[in-house]
Amino acid sequence: MKVYAHRGYSGAYPENTMLAFRKAQEAGSDGIELDVQLTKDGEVVVIHDETVDRTTDGTGRVCDFTLAELQKLNASANFKHKSQFEHIPTFEEYCAWVKTTEQITNIELKTSIIYYHDLEKKTIAIIKRHGLEKKIFFSSFNLLSIANAKALDESIPCGVLVPETGLVNAGYFCDKFGFESFHPHFSNVTKESVAECKKYNIKTNVWTVNSMGQLEQCYEWNCDGVFTNYPSVCKEWIRSRSR
Repeated sequence: MKVYAHRGYSGAYPENTMLAFRKAQEAGSDGIELDVQLTKDGEVVVIHDETVDRTTDGTGRVCDFTLAELQKLNASANFKHKSQFEHIPTFEEYCAWVKTTEQITNIELKTSIIYYHDLEKKTIAIIKRHGLEKKIFFSSFNLLSIANAKALDESIPCGVLVPETGLVNAGYFCDKFGFESFHPHFSNVTKESVAECKKYNIKTNVWTVNSMGQLEQCYEWNCDGVFTNYPSVCKEWIRSRSR
């Protein structure tokens, strides 16, 4: 079962920062999950919320800042532990770093609230510029967005990301529309739903697994991966099961 660091090692470091990504890699995670959006001047940046209020010392929508303005904000300003200044990374910066590692990257396209012009196209162009096509997969709550990514490059795997309400017959759905994985919230995963996905050769990657009980359950149900804020804990526990 693969362990993906949710927004990097976000349980111990400011989320979606290069610090959190480096620490996830050092912790032995199999991959990193991150979120992409567009600035006012059309640059792809890594940040989860559509506004900067929760995670930085600024206020307002990401799409109303230029890249230069955005990178003056401190992405660790509101983190629960003391941390040095961390800028909001560009996706280009992330790719330049991650291509030097073995990390797989799950890119969540944040297009459910703001449908950014050409976010999928621009993100794929950066991926190809760094030769990362075989080391990434997309997901999004906006299924039209991953369908568009598939239309742009059908070779890049895509995951159907769904909210806590879940999706019945997810394996059939993914198979029917050409998606490779299903990303449910833990509250809607069952042994039967994982088995239904496996019937169609669809991977089940579960978010966000932050307790030992959840981790054990996903392992017993034979899930393919988990997204967690604490990758080192999850990796060590999985290692202990295989000794």
